[in-house]
Amino acid sequence: MLTKVFGSAVFGVEATTITVEVNVDNGVGYHLVGLPDNAIKESNYRIAAALQNNGYKIPGKKLILNMSPADLRKEGSAYDLTLAMGILVATGQIKEQNPLSDYVIMGELSLDGNLQPIKGALPIAIKAKEEGFKGFILPKQNAKEAAIVEELEVFAIENISQVIDFFNAEIPLEQTIVDLEAEFYEHLSEPEFDFADVKGQESIKRCMEIAAAGGHNIILIGPPGSGKTMLAKRLPSILPPMTLQESLETTKIHSVAGRTLEKAGIMTSRPFRSPHHTISDVALVGGGQYPQPGEISLAHNGVLFLDELPEFKRGVLEVMRQPLEDRDVTISRARFTVTYPASFMLVASMNPSPGGYFNDPDAPVTSSPAEMQRYLSKISGPLLDRIDIHIEVTPVPFEKLSDEHKGEPSTAIRERVTNARKIQSIRFTDFENIHYNAQMGVKQIRAYCKLDEASLQLLKTAMERLNLSARAYDRILKVARTIADLENVENINRTHIGEAIQYRSLDRDGWFG
Repeated sequence: MLTKVFGSAVFGVEATTITVEVNVDNGVGYHLVGLPDNAIKESNYRIAAALQNNGYKIPGKKLILNMSPADLRKEGSAYDLTLAMGILVATGQIKEQNPLSDYVIMGELSLDGNLQPIKGALPIAIKAKEEGFKGFILPKQNAKEAAIVEELEVFAIENISQVIDFFNAEIPLEQTIVDLEAEFYEHLSEPEFDFADVKGQESIKRCMEIAAAGGHNIILIGPPGSGKTMLAKRLPSILPPMTLQESLETTKIHSVAGRTLEKAGIMTSRPFRSPHHTISDVALVGGGQYPQPGEISLAHNGVLFLDELPEFKRGVLEVMRQPLEDRDVTISRARFTVTYPASFMLVASMNPSPGGYFNDPDAPVTSSPAEMQRYLSKISGPLLDRIDIHIEVTPVPFEKLSDEHKGEPSTAIRERVTNARKIQSIRFTDFENIHYNAQMGVKQIRAYCKLDEASLQLLKTAMERLNLSARAYDRILKVARTIADLENVENINRTHIGEAIQYRSLDRDGWFG
């Protein structure tokens, strides 16, 4: 007897339906084919124990199980339940009162028949709906995440016995229903870190506001203890709240990586990723033998924070150049290619010298010019070229630290940032891949960053006197455009250009050769 049951495989952030065919023949043996990995090959032991502990068994017959399409590599332990149900129906141990063909069935089995969570439940549910399946049966821990998809019945199960009873005796399963919009707005939590807690550093807060309003990448330069990390952690609190579409995109990536929250189902706060400087290039951009999203994709629609930038291996930093430009990363293998979205804000921090102190007469450690140059040369020009704002952070004086007065809260700053982003959304309506000022190309800069004679003269003088590099020109115009948007002013003026020039510290003569 031949039985077909359906599962799913995830490649990149998209799912592909897998048909598991189970054929029973005369003889003895268990043959699993269709390019399964070791985790799937070991499934027969888990299935045998789970069935035995629930009053069923794998019969002593010749079983051939094919995972189609057979030339596509399958991986992971999420096919245990799929295979087990196929075996039970094919060997006649249960009747098919509800048709197997109406459902996608996924789940990892424990030896007692309980279900363990799977990865990629959301992309699988989206694919199941597209292909016209009636429902999706999966572990309870993943149910809320899959139930985000409308017009698909999602059944949360804890033990294989519930699935057997559903197909054998039509004992109904409880459907998981999620009101997507209500769920989304209910979990729009207030940020954990607030700018109100930051003492002093008013100029840096202003700089962070501009970066958030225009989506600009930013680097903070300052000695240890000046507050670089503290400020970076608070950046997500002033970014505009995620839209429903952004939330779904982000949840999809974290679902593939197995990092979604069981309670909420959908991610509502912008991701903040802060990898250690020992990270490998594969872990940062994604990849591996069986590709998984890297840190830059997990930071999609959020912030990627690289603390102590020069301590990262140069090769690791160089692989970020293309994703910073294209807003996605493509990983190619011999048999397939996957693309992960990677539209993130880069926030980096660094000490100005190996010892951490620079041009400070009271510093306990000093560095020679040669050591300084060696330290700074770890950051390549092309990478620095993709960072719009450089700002020097100075230590906070005691008077400010001991001041009881609270600073401006993140909610007030976020309101101004959100208004500036709305202006940019209207401006770039006709451009498919441009949503905020940092994404502008040369054509858009020429169209939307026109300068009057006074502004042009100021920029020319600054570039000559401060020895600013040519790369600084476009960056200054982009940042000036954002400052004008924050003030809700249509044309850039001298004040905006003057402020934008301050944010190019590393382009000045004396930093990089």
